[in-house]
Amino acid sequence: MTNAHRERSGKWAIYEQIPRLPERPAEYEAYRYPVPPGMPGGKYVVSGYDLDRPDPLQRRGRTLSHVGHGGLDLPQVKGTPVALVALEHQQGEAEVLFAGKLFGTTVITRHAVREGGRTRDYLVLYGHLDSIAAGASPGAKVPEGTVVGAVGDTGSPELVHLHLEIRRVRDAVDLGKVPAGGSLIAESVSVVCDPRNVLPLK
Repeated sequence: MTNAHRERSGKWAIYEQIPRLPERPAEYEAYRYPVPPGMPGGKYVVSGYDLDRPDPLQRRGRTLSHVGHGGLDLPQVKGTPVALVALEHQQGEAEVLFAGKLFGTTVITRHAVREGGRTRDYLVLYGHLDSIAAGASPGAKVPEGTVVGAVGDTGSPELVHLHLEIRRVRDAVDLGKVPAGGSLIAESVSVVCDPRNVLPLK
């Protein structure tokens, strides 16, 4: 079964997700990221997007409290600056919508992306940060290269990495009416998306 995983209780959890577009490269190293490569051989990703894979191939956390992975885990040294990357076909600057506790210390930015003859909003979530940059406050416009925080392990003790997650905002949603925080990643507001669909190519 795709778009589903089996929870600890044995019940199937069904979810919506946007898989990688077939025309986008499968290799994670084809894309640009907010941090330099942190693995041998210039590799970036220690744990990739797997919500489009059958249940046995989805990631299981050590405690099984979370199943499946809707983002990318990018290992790096604690304190490494996290610099905003403009998405493919982005229109204008990104905007900080949230800075606080979510996936540990987290920043969420909004990006308007030209897609299929129209503009759509995407959210980029930077999780497990050690700290949030002074300029990354809600409402701030942030051009490419702006530092939004530093790599850490908040909410993920001793597993120092950046959790990078991308979600597409649903068509009928007005983000101005959505409370900041966890509401932004509610399924009624946004749908998790394979980051390779919109990350810029090298």
